[in-house]
Amino acid sequence: MASIGVTPLAGSLGATISGVDLTGPVDEDTIAAIRQAWLQHLVIFFRDQDLTPGQFLAFARRFGEPIEYPFVQGLAEHPEIIPVLKLPHEQVNFGGIWHSDTAYLEAPPMASLLIAREVPPVGGDTEFANMYLAYETLSDGMKRLLEGLIAINSSAAADASRTREDRRRDSGRADARAEYVAHHPVVRVHPETGRRALYVNVAHTVGFEGMTREESAPILSYLYRHQTRAELTCRFRWQPRSIAFWDNRCAQHNAINDYHGHRRLMHRVTLAGDRPKGV
Repeated sequence: MASIGVTPLAGSLGATISGVDLTGPVDEDTIAAIRQAWLQHLVIFFRDQDLTPGQFLAFARRFGEPIEYPFVQGLAEHPEIIPVLKLPHEQVNFGGIWHSDTAYLEAPPMASLLIAREVPPVGGDTEFANMYLAYETLSDGMKRLLEGLIAINSSAAADASRTREDRRRDSGRADARAEYVAHHPVVRVHPETGRRALYVNVAHTVGFEGMTREESAPILSYLYRHQTRAELTCRFRWQPRSIAFWDNRCAQHNAINDYHGHRRLMHRVTLAGDRPKGV
């Protein structure tokens, strides 16, 4: 196996990868080692990778098929790359709520990659949470309740749409639907590792099949608090040319909105996934 450095960031998830220059040729053994680290740690990070948009997209393609985001236009030369931008006068950031990317799609993305182009002098970190541990640390009674449930996920959930508001005004896609809705198992089995993960999130999940919103709400409220407990998370401090690469099937993330008056620009690629399967 290729020799790369893998340094865990926290006890729950996350690791920094060293010993590889992504601007040059990367052999298959190194890609395999990176994928192994990604599956083990759920989110991996690289520092000082001065990639052009084309190089960034090419690196993403080594792990899966890039797909376009349904609400915001991508770069003109690379439509699979969307700019994740907050301007100095804006108060609401993009993705500033705990979520797994586009869980309201029938086949949500397998993974997302983000590279930092411009960062504020301080702030703008991203948190990640381990949904394997979120499931595993539930009581046996709660596990029995959840295993047969199907979650209803909607792109029109108020908090999620609010985080997209400014970008949809200035660069929204003309072909975007008003709402995307998908029904997925609350307990998801990871197709590569076979582990069970909790698959609901506060940005997109609006209820359970067979229950009213009022009946669903107290269970979801508990799960949202439980799945982002500090001991299940890690926090990444961005620098220019840093990359984060996370597994949307078993991890959530939250972009912290604590840099008002400053500009922050990232480029994001998402990779095609499959329809979630339950236990």
